[in-house]
Amino acid sequence: MPPKLTRTIVLVGMMGAGKTAVGTALARTLGVPFLDSDEEIVKAAQMSVAEIFARDGEPFFRARESEVIARLLSGPPAVVSTGGGAFMSAANREMIARLGVSVWLQAGLELLWQRVRHKNTRPLLRTADPKRTLSELFETREPVYALAQVAVGAEPGLSIEDMAQKVVEALRARGGVFEEERDA
Repeated sequence: MPPKLTRTIVLVGMMGAGKTAVGTALARTLGVPFLDSDEEIVKAAQMSVAEIFARDGEPFFRARESEVIARLLSGPPAVVSTGGGAFMSAANREMIARLGVSVWLQAGLELLWQRVRHKNTRPLLRTADPKRTLSELFETREPVYALAQVAVGAEPGLSIEDMAQKVVEALRARGGVFEEERDA
């Protein structure tokens, strides 16, 4: 029987770090819902993230993102995947720390590039030099992701299920996330 989750797990990290794939496997392992903040925004707006960025701009998108994260954190414990920029907001970081637990899926720049370079669904990479853009985002965001409550390193050969198991082990080591630990 999976351990009972007492707090929502919020996955943070760069695009391509595996937040959606690992989050789905993690939620399945823990028997809780998997929720994607970007998907929730897309459903509400009935537009893609790229379309929202193009029509309304990044500040508008970030405001909706914060509202969605607050709503997801106020529900029953789940696994939540956030967009790569969500954790850059100090207000989002504080809210996640208070109501959930942040888990940084830490991946190196080359691994991230291998995963995202053929996708055209990343509005921030629609530039003349997407690899340089990714590198600049990486340099800016890494120190902020390091503020997450838990960090779990991705490895190129690690399966999605093994990565999800690494997250569970890291959360167990941290404590206070599973009901079994409260009674101990």
